Amino acid sequence: MTPRVGIVLFPGSNRDIDAVNALMVAGAEPVMLWHEDTDLSDVSAVLLPGGFAYGDYLRAGVIAQFSPVMRAVGEFAARGGPVLGICNGFQVLAEAGLVPGALLRNRGLRFVCREIALLPERLDSPFTREIGTQRPLRMPVAHGEGCYFADDATLDALERDGQVLWRYAAVDGRVAAPEDAANPNGSLRGIAGVANAAGNVAGLMPHPEAAVEDLIGSADGLGIIRSLVVSAQEYATTGAVTGTRALAGVVG
Repeated sequence: MTPRVGIVLFPGSNRDIDAVNALMVAGAEPVMLWHEDTDLSDVSAVLLPGGFAYGDYLRAGVIAQFSPVMRAVGEFAARGGPVLGICNGFQVLAEAGLVPGALLRNRGLRFVCREIALLPERLDSPFTREIGTQRPLRMPVAHGEGCYFADDATLDALERDGQVLWRYAAVDGRVAAPEDAANPNGSLRGIAGVANAAGNVAGLMPHPEAAVEDLIGSADGLGIIRSLVVSAQEYATTGAVTGTRALAGVVG
């Protein structure tokens, strides 16, 4: 059975076609979900793509969190369903409290659009299980508010509990510090993506869906998309996903 993965569309989403293509390359059936939809019973994973939800008025993701579909996404996540937010999708998840931390204005206060190196922190999560080897992955970033921030206690807890999934990597493979040129936005501890405490919701700022075929410059993002698809298949079959844990009342 081909897993069905929902792609959430907000007014202003602009990476939805890239997400459709990436999911098809990875072996899933994409299902478009409008921001007013409330029924997710027909999908076994959810992807929130990049863009500028509601024009990013006020700040990125803050208006989208109140849309009807996000209530449904929250309920889906509470049942253990896998949810991945990319770029603006990560911002929406953070604003909705589905992943910890916040995304602030880039360190240089400018929109950044370029290729970066993304280092997987672990290879056993629902979103990294198909990457294969722990090496820097080439893919683009395109954002103005991508600086990952949390207080020191939260950052320590994220690292202790394995919730940091990706970091920006320097040329030599080291984690890129906030002031490093390889860190495109000044994210603390080089964090590019995190998961919630249960492990079934994750967000990252780089765009793996734009790096799934060598023809377009890199296929390094395909492992991340395939991981979501494999997790969707597992959730559709068993109602659970390997690498997650049930924590009552925990969403971030």
